[in-house]
Amino acid sequence: MKENKLSFRGIILIASLIFGMLFGAGNLIFPVHLGQLAGQNWLLASLGFLVTGTLIPLIALIALGISKSHGLYDFGAPAGKKFAVFFLIITHLSLGPLFATPRTASTAFQLSFASILPTKYQGLGLFFFSAIFFFLVYLFAQNEIHLTRYIGKWLNPLFLLLLAIIFIIGISKPMGSLQQNVTAIYQTAPFANGFLEGYNTMDALATLAFGITIIKALNFLKITHPKEIAGSLIKTGILAMSIEAIIYIGLIMLGVASLGQFKISANGGIALGQITQYYLGSFGTAFLGVMGTLAVFTTALGLVTSFAQDMHSIFPKIKYNYFLIFTIAASFCTSNLGLTQIIAWATPLLMFLYPLAMALILLSLLTFLFKLDSIVYRSTLIFTSIAAVLDGINAAPKVLSSLFSGILSGYHQCIPFSGVGFGWILPTAAGLVLGILLHWKKSAAEKALSKRNAA
Repeated sequence: MKENKLSFRGIILIASLIFGMLFGAGNLIFPVHLGQLAGQNWLLASLGFLVTGTLIPLIALIALGISKSHGLYDFGAPAGKKFAVFFLIITHLSLGPLFATPRTASTAFQLSFASILPTKYQGLGLFFFSAIFFFLVYLFAQNEIHLTRYIGKWLNPLFLLLLAIIFIIGISKPMGSLQQNVTAIYQTAPFANGFLEGYNTMDALATLAFGITIIKALNFLKITHPKEIAGSLIKTGILAMSIEAIIYIGLIMLGVASLGQFKISANGGIALGQITQYYLGSFGTAFLGVMGTLAVFTTALGLVTSFAQDMHSIFPKIKYNYFLIFTIAASFCTSNLGLTQIIAWATPLLMFLYPLAMALILLSLLTFLFKLDSIVYRSTLIFTSIAAVLDGINAAPKVLSSLFSGILSGYHQCIPFSGVGFGWILPTAAGLVLGILLHWKKSAAEKALSKRNAA
């Protein structure tokens, strides 16, 4: 059978789809805030942020192609069906109604109407804004086939044009130098803190969740052979992540330079609003509102669609549209809690989920060593989970983390890098090595038994 090749136009279209689904609320506001916090240490912090914000999502996309997985369930299945279902559901809940999807509407509101509404009308304004926002998301998401066209042809180019304007103005008229004061947390470990800040984009998790949507888009373009799917994912992924990296660097530099005119803001949404207001005056709020809403709208489309697709694949008796309605309705409710609360609650769960996701990505890339043996997956994930749980507790509010202060103290003393949020690295490596050794031992025993039976 002749293999279809993805055309240049197709590469641009799929890369635009990937970019549009990934680049949203967190991707727009967190880099700006990172720049303000890192000050003159922005370069090292940026490198850390780019690892989790672009490199790991790219590797996840490549792993999807290599492993021939279609998404979260396939990624976790070698560890067992129960784990695969657990990982799919908990990840989709974080990307869906708990954090990422509600954050799209809350961020769009923060960047647009929040600054012009009186305090007493903020809650009512968010309610009506999020209702209209999610109603439009529902209308677009109902037609899966046209998702590629909506995101790739219309929304992304307009968003990139709007973003390019503020970058050009920022370069020609900088607010300050890039040698600004550094906050305490970025004085000693700028790379590590930038790396952890990248968790907030949730892009590695989103890439795995969007896998089924991206592959369906490739199938729609008649790319169906596994080899061509893998190659297409690599090409389009590199293009999409390169564009993201350029935008991240620009936003981080804007954040650093903004300290020449403003104090460090409470969050990136406020900082971005100040920057836009500085450059565009009274038009700034409207400009930022349009730019931010376009960015987060495309992400919301990808999030709700992937949630409904994956859940329907696991629970086929429930219609796709029912899952779509559920995640949109639940996201609407959560979004009305406000952006600050959503961001605060996300951190502990992300500190737990990201190590598991990175361990699964690593296992998928190294599967040629152990042929998807479940013993390797389970050994690695058990070790990773222990550290991930402790990292999640450590990042939780003091009311909870203080209950485990003794355990956390011992964890930080005994496990290298745990003090900066990287405690999962050595346990994951240990679990992987142990699993591979057990795999080799089992394989040797099976070969010996086969020889005895043959004799």
